[in-house]
Amino acid sequence: MLDPADNFELPPIPGKRYFTIGEVSELCAVKPHVLRYWEQEFPRLNPVKRRGNRRYFRRQDVVLVRQIRNLLYVEGFTISGARNKLAMDEPANNTGGRSDVVKTLIENLEDVLTLLDQR
Repeated sequence: MLDPADNFELPPIPGKRYFTIGEVSELCAVKPHVLRYWEQEFPRLNPVKRRGNRRYFRRQDVVLVRQIRNLLYVEGFTISGARNKLAMDEPANNTGGRSDVVKTLIENLEDVLTLLDQR
């Protein structure tokens, strides 16, 4: 793994729906234990947890991890400073919460349909 302080291009995010913590770790050049810690510190970072409490990150989570990484490692923000910066960058009309739930529900239903089609 590359040093997080290095200034380099991160690999492109593949066109998958869900990513494991190991995949996100490689895509964002951040160790898995750091990702788990960031989950506690940044409320918006909330991966889906399934069987055995395994984390599955969505594309939006990977983008958020990259934003957090940039704020902390490149721009030099503290954890609380990065949290505040991300809170300020949220849209003023905070109606996204309900639509995120609906999007997640739709994605889960599409997964079920895919499984049923395969049978």
